[in-house]
Amino acid sequence: MTDGVRQLVGASRLAIMAGALAFSAFQLTIAAVSPLSSQITRSLHVAFLLLLAYLLYPVARRGAHNTIPWYDWLLGLGAFALGFYHWAFEADLIQRAGQPSTADLVVGTAVVVLLFEAARRVIGIALPIVAGVFLAYGLFGQFLPGALAHRPFGYDQVVGQLYVATGGIYGTPTLVSATYIFLFILFGSFLEHSGMMRLFNSVALGTVGHTTGGPAKVSVISSGFMGMISGSGVANVLTVGSFTIPLMRRFGYSAVFAGAVETTASMGGQIMPPVMGAVAFIMAETLNVPYIEICKAAIVPAMLYYATAFWMVHLEAGRAQLMGMPKEECPDAWDAIRRQWYLLVPVAGLVLMLFNGFTPMFAGLTGLALTALLILGASVSASIGPQAFRVFFWIALGLGASSFIRWGIVPVIAVIAVLVALNALVQGGRATLLTMRAGLIDGATQALPVGLACAIVGVVIGVLTLTGAASTLAGFILQVGNTSLFLSLVLTMVVCLVLGMGIPTIPNYIITSAVAAPALLQLGVPLVVSHMFVFYFGIMADLTPPVALAALAASSIARAPYMRIGFKATQIAMAGFVVPYMAVYDPSLMLLGPWLDSAYVIGKALLAICLWGAAVIGYMWAPVGRVERVLSVVAAGLLVVALPVTDAIGASIAVALVLHQSRKARRDVGMSAPLRPTL
Repeated sequence: MTDGVRQLVGASRLAIMAGALAFSAFQLTIAAVSPLSSQITRSLHVAFLLLLAYLLYPVARRGAHNTIPWYDWLLGLGAFALGFYHWAFEADLIQRAGQPSTADLVVGTAVVVLLFEAARRVIGIALPIVAGVFLAYGLFGQFLPGALAHRPFGYDQVVGQLYVATGGIYGTPTLVSATYIFLFILFGSFLEHSGMMRLFNSVALGTVGHTTGGPAKVSVISSGFMGMISGSGVANVLTVGSFTIPLMRRFGYSAVFAGAVETTASMGGQIMPPVMGAVAFIMAETLNVPYIEICKAAIVPAMLYYATAFWMVHLEAGRAQLMGMPKEECPDAWDAIRRQWYLLVPVAGLVLMLFNGFTPMFAGLTGLALTALLILGASVSASIGPQAFRVFFWIALGLGASSFIRWGIVPVIAVIAVLVALNALVQGGRATLLTMRAGLIDGATQALPVGLACAIVGVVIGVLTLTGAASTLAGFILQVGNTSLFLSLVLTMVVCLVLGMGIPTIPNYIITSAVAAPALLQLGVPLVVSHMFVFYFGIMADLTPPVALAALAASSIARAPYMRIGFKATQIAMAGFVVPYMAVYDPSLMLLGPWLDSAYVIGKALLAICLWGAAVIGYMWAPVGRVERVLSVVAAGLLVVALPVTDAIGASIAVALVLHQSRKARRDVGMSAPLRPTL
């Protein structure tokens, strides 16, 4: 959440900027040379998060916030100082593992309390409440009746688990946040400042802006592009939505529908490789599989999600007879790519490195270095001319990439230092350096919600590990699954949706995967598929009221009630609910089988999405009646079940519906609605 952030001036603003720059510099140093142990890296990462959280976010969101009160200075600097405890006493903490001293307990308690308050300020009250319930369960769960009770644990055991050990707030999620996640957030911030969003919007407008419902399709495509690199639904809404929502309103879409389209499209960025809202990195670390395997499993569901959104806005445009923009007002997509093709180099380099076995940290650092080279080089080109820039670009690109791969980050730093010096001399160089500084600061501040969520969800994971509660909950799901796998999937989906109404996607995934994924594995669901199942519905939960943070962000632009936007966004994404179930019943959807099997199940999924979309919107090529809607839902459901007979019946119903719609459309020729809205 970004509302309620202090708007500071003077010395306080400079202090925030210095803290954010120091945070980014620390993370880049960790990524480049790894000078510190893993435990110290995690504790200092959380220390920076707490410092910036207390300085940027006030106790209450209401009122004017243009100064930092003394107590927030005290809390922020105190939390930052406590982050050095692991560094100062690393050897002692290792030697007395399992037997924390009084000082360990005092510092650990203070850090946990400070983390809860920081998370409340930045993320909201829901996640701290969930974590607090689990913490209370760890301390007092022995007094609960029956199977809910666990054996007693001392206060020192609970604090030791949460603070001293690596199974609590300094667990795997925090490690991933301190390594992969921060780098990719910084990478996305640099790309935004380099003008990538303008390129994406130009390409989207040039390709689909003139078609039926073009402005809404532009929103889907632009948000999909931005989602690939930012992975943040709320950030996507606030950046892409500031352009696409007014564009949709201008061409006849209601404020609610415009906000809902942007909300749906923006949230899909969390499942779109290569970044995937940082969950991909946590999933790869949890499953101990190569990162590329996670991207491989996610790519088809992500494409189907966006196909769902695209199809739904197309049908809505056909139903409401909403035309696209005049073609002469749309930019030339190929011309935009030709003029700004170099902006695609960091993204292409990132994808190629990930798909060729390089680690996410190395690939992210490479992409970040290439983006910095481009931003600085573009400024130099403004003074030396485009022809000279082309020569400079290829020399810098080749030198930077080859030296990074062969000799590490030091030569790249040297190249960037030379460019910084050149920018100080050329016209417009100061503005470029300020742009880079803004990218570093924005990256650090954008990492706060994700980093704090990863840290505080460690409380939940720590208590689940300490008490064995995860095994109890998994056993319940297994008990239901012995009766019906479908009921277990529905139960897991409901848990994801309920949790997601109050907490962000990352902690939602971490909690539900710890509980439900092992149970689904024992029921025969492949491990990657079970994790993707809970992740996918965690994203769907971000669309659902009463919280729906992305809808809340969209409402500020669309000027419409966010609850209505949230419900409409859920309706637009409704067809996508069939995708995770299809993956469970046929893992080929996640490219886990032969290519022919994958092609077959992808075709089925597309057909099911088309049918479900027609049922939800009530339009295909002509209005869809009630009986047709029911048949569409039945046919889509039959296609989900991986049996030859259900596929045949579902496909037969689909063919009959298409033929009926075609006849109906021909009969309605001459009416105001177009026969076949162009895609």
